Amino acid sequence: MYDYIIVGAGSAGCVLANRLSEDPDVRVLLLEAGPSDWHPFVHMPAGLAKLVGQKGVNWNYNTAPQASLGNRSLWWPRGKVLGGSSSINAMCYIRGNARDYDEWDDLGARGWYWDNVLPYFKRAEGNARGASRLHGGDGPLGVSDPVYQNPLSPVFIEAAHQAGHPLTDDFNGESQDGFGWYQTTTRNGARSSAATAYLKPARGRKNLKVITKALAQRVVFEDGHATGVVYSVHGKGYCEVARREVLLCGGAINSPQLLMLSGIGPSAHLRQHGIEVLVDSPGVGGNLQDHLDICAIQACTQRVTYDRISDVRVALEYYLRHKGPGTSNIAETGGFLRSRFAEDDRPDIQFHFVPAQLDDHGRHRLPGDGYTLHACYLRPRSRGRVWLASANPADKVRIEAGYLGDSEGRDLKMMAECVRLSREILAQPAFAPFRGKELFPGEQVQGEAAIVDFIRRKAESIYHPVGTCRMGADDDRSAVLDPQLRVRGVTGLRVVDASVMPKLVGGNTNAPTIMIAERAADLIRGKS
Repeated sequence: MYDYIIVGAGSAGCVLANRLSEDPDVRVLLLEAGPSDWHPFVHMPAGLAKLVGQKGVNWNYNTAPQASLGNRSLWWPRGKVLGGSSSINAMCYIRGNARDYDEWDDLGARGWYWDNVLPYFKRAEGNARGASRLHGGDGPLGVSDPVYQNPLSPVFIEAAHQAGHPLTDDFNGESQDGFGWYQTTTRNGARSSAATAYLKPARGRKNLKVITKALAQRVVFEDGHATGVVYSVHGKGYCEVARREVLLCGGAINSPQLLMLSGIGPSAHLRQHGIEVLVDSPGVGGNLQDHLDICAIQACTQRVTYDRISDVRVALEYYLRHKGPGTSNIAETGGFLRSRFAEDDRPDIQFHFVPAQLDDHGRHRLPGDGYTLHACYLRPRSRGRVWLASANPADKVRIEAGYLGDSEGRDLKMMAECVRLSREILAQPAFAPFRGKELFPGEQVQGEAAIVDFIRRKAESIYHPVGTCRMGADDDRSAVLDPQLRVRGVTGLRVVDASVMPKLVGGNTNAPTIMIAERAADLIRGKS
């Protein structure tokens, strides 16, 4: 018998496993559907480019065909490995804007305002620059500046400045606005995933058990109280008992799936799949939000990009000395700005500059050399939903992403603004010695109609799905959780991951997810 059963060893699950097992009198079981994080590409930062097609560490989700995007099904990679998506992502350490969290509080997630969550960001953070008012210096999660810099990365920063945008040396500082170098979740040139930072130091504890390749099937209830989890390993079924709580940490796709499989969700939908309804909770799977991204790609006249770099040389330099391009997260620089359409004082567009050609997530290799500028609208109004495809836990859910579905058309207008601003930056004098032909959108793509068509043909996810088990006020029927992350309608069950966010933050979502788990650990232990 365990005190806590955690389902999902991703960014949040690894944090909870570490923090809850700090008490030697508490027994913790951590279940992960994927394998161990043994693969060397997981730990070499630049290995993320090779993980794109790597089987066995990725759920490899695809959305349902999106009518607003030419009926394309968009690829949604999510980590299926110890560390979850923190083991396969681009490692950009971004918290979002302080006002994002005050907005959560206003939306009914009481206690999640900025001044109350900042201490948990700091507790997690081991920033190589040291501690300060806004940063932690000795936390488990390594955060550091680039060890290696591609020659084009500073060119991008110069070009952004030439385009009239301010510069910054800290996207998580007093102001989020500006362009500069991303700090990454790395330490000593290696990826600092949640598994490396939190789980590895705790694996030696006798009160923590980790089971990989364990597919959760349902939560067990007695009189409305969560008492355990049914799961399978290599097709063989098991059931473990939780004396205190079951904690779902599967992320924005898997957590609502497991709730619905367990009888918690929209009642008509559950009955459709022959699932007995325990709690009619219409918000489960709803409120799905993601950052839609559009790429501008320019050919490069000099061979300084990562397109044709020697994999053997990179690997040797990395594994022998932990130096060179292998230490790069590839997206070394970027920026945040307030567009002319911004509705408040927060940045509403984010950029990631990549000194390589990235078409279709890098899965479509383009000839020659080039560089890519990702741009995404940070505050989409469109909402989607996750549905069960069947009552079989092994079947992937149906993801109705809902991109560009807002009634006012603002999301599409903002994506067009992303294209315009990307072109403006790439046209600056700093790029003149490197600038070749514009590959995407393509020099022939001019005018509003052509740009909209380009967006519908080429926009992709930048991997930030959230919101499908959102927390909210007691009188909000669509809120799946209360502000303590407890599932409404039952006891002994919480959700702790990116699905709990009421609204998407203005930036990458990994650091906020780790913060959520840090605070959740205190909520569970009665310390917050």
